[in-house]
Amino acid sequence: MKPDLREALQARILTGDGAMGTYLYGMGFPVGVSYEEFNVLRPEVIADVHRRYYEAGARVIETNTFSANLASLSHYGLDHEVEAINRAGVQIARDAVGSDAYVVGAVGSIRAGKRKNIATTQLEQLFHQQMDALLNAGVDGILLETFYDLEEALLALRIARKLSDVPVIAQFAVEKEAVTQDGHPLAIAFNQLKQEGADVVGFNCRSGPNGIMRAIDSIVGDIVLPLSVFPNAGIPDYVDGKYMFSATPEYFAQSARKFADRGARIIGGCCGTTPEHIAAIAKSLEGYTPQPVQPEAQQLPVQRERITLQSEQQPVSEPTIVDLVQERHTVIVELDPPRDLNIQKFMDGARALKEIKADAVTMADNSLAVTRMSNIALASLVQHQVGIRPLVHIACRDRNLIGTQSHMMGLDALGIDHVLAVTGDPARFGDLPDSSSVYDLTSFEMIRMIKQLNEGVAFSGKALKQKANFITGAAFNPNVKYLDKAIARLEKKIDSGADYIMTQPVYDKELIVRIAEATKHLSVPIFIGIMPLASGRNAEYLHNEVPGIQLSDDVRRRMAGLEGEEGRAEGVRIAEELLDTALEYFKGIYLITPFMFYEMTVQLTDYVWRKTSGKTG
Repeated sequence: MKPDLREALQARILTGDGAMGTYLYGMGFPVGVSYEEFNVLRPEVIADVHRRYYEAGARVIETNTFSANLASLSHYGLDHEVEAINRAGVQIARDAVGSDAYVVGAVGSIRAGKRKNIATTQLEQLFHQQMDALLNAGVDGILLETFYDLEEALLALRIARKLSDVPVIAQFAVEKEAVTQDGHPLAIAFNQLKQEGADVVGFNCRSGPNGIMRAIDSIVGDIVLPLSVFPNAGIPDYVDGKYMFSATPEYFAQSARKFADRGARIIGGCCGTTPEHIAAIAKSLEGYTPQPVQPEAQQLPVQRERITLQSEQQPVSEPTIVDLVQERHTVIVELDPPRDLNIQKFMDGARALKEIKADAVTMADNSLAVTRMSNIALASLVQHQVGIRPLVHIACRDRNLIGTQSHMMGLDALGIDHVLAVTGDPARFGDLPDSSSVYDLTSFEMIRMIKQLNEGVAFSGKALKQKANFITGAAFNPNVKYLDKAIARLEKKIDSGADYIMTQPVYDKELIVRIAEATKHLSVPIFIGIMPLASGRNAEYLHNEVPGIQLSDDVRRRMAGLEGEEGRAEGVRIAEELLDTALEYFKGIYLITPFMFYEMTVQLTDYVWRKTSGKTG
């Protein structure tokens, strides 16, 4: 007879299972249906998934009941199936795996997204109904997963404790920040959950291994262990009509040991992971003896004061960046809009880039589907308060046709005429997963529609009273297996009206040369992307988890183990070496600032001017 889950965790590390929803999607089952209903409609499919994870080495098996609550099931007309679906979920898992596995009842957050304001009394009833069904079916524990707010997690935990004494695992969905979505420091949130009866606390979803590693490093030493971790397989990419995840099983194997060193006692996977990822984790942990965890990171102070901006200079006008790059080397630098209300560091970075004579500051549009301050507001500020040209990204994801034209008209009114049309990462993988991805337009269509405004024609086809004057760019990912196919796609964007191209960051000199050779026939300028690495962990995260970015073996070797100033210094050196090659083949340079370390891109901008003798800081 296997020991209680609490006892097992004292002696060893248990491998958890992987994704259910994205795995079913990968098997060809469509989105927009209730995968939990499969417990009664297609039990053999769910059993097969459980069996695959068990055979891969998973010994903590989650029931297929993440959204098996009345609020979610009623959306599919399954109001009266809550108990049946939850009971079936437990029975399927129990029958599919060996007696040495722990079957835990998965209970997801209910208050996320559109149900944010659901009444507490109703929430209590929903959790009670689902957990009562799971417990009566005989689970070995309850897994509260993908919670965002401490208040809801505590409410669910208290109901679990009221109903039973089974082990409870409570997990938040966060990124690298050490706070819950409702503003509670994670260390405090976790300790409060422990005090109210949680046996294990941890993380799942939202982040890949790197983000969860950083979150753990910010709290280790301040909480009572053990921890559980179930990362996503990196950030999803939309390829040929399907969502794809880039983090490999080998990367998960490497990460598993690091998680174990930090006190994780249950290690599995979330969105995008497969039995291959779980097998890699299990193999990596063979023979591992849990050790005491030592704190390794310090949390950086957060500035909270507001700033008052004084007008410094009038907006920059002509010539355009297309005009400039035809005459000389031209530098565009990306700064990420802040995720809170403090814009001090962003504005400091813009001023520093203005001083070093960067030609434009470019701002993403809620990149990676993570909510950030409006780039149109920041573009207006840097244009009028700093006097540097803004270049604004426009994502297809966030606005329908009405909103997109309205957005473009607003940019025109503000005199912001440089834009980059991008598809945008799917909303379901960002910080508001219940929000909708619109995608009324593809990036090709958006380019055509923006250029239509330049003809004085609205999206509807009606004539406007004047013409816009947008300089419209397109994105290009050269970090692909078949470069010729990517070039063919790029040619279509140019045919749609793109005036210039900005690439994903490139970390291989040979690839820079290949891009130059493959694109020399194109009629528009290309700004080659260079993003300095900030640390060894940053390098591994980009290589393994972020779609469209691949690092060379040499770059990964040089960055391995480097952190802090040492890591940033080496990252700048590598970027300078890449620039040496890039400047031979491209006049357009696109520098991407990591983690708002704008000093790095200021240094690289100055390096470009010194190498080309075109300008000096």
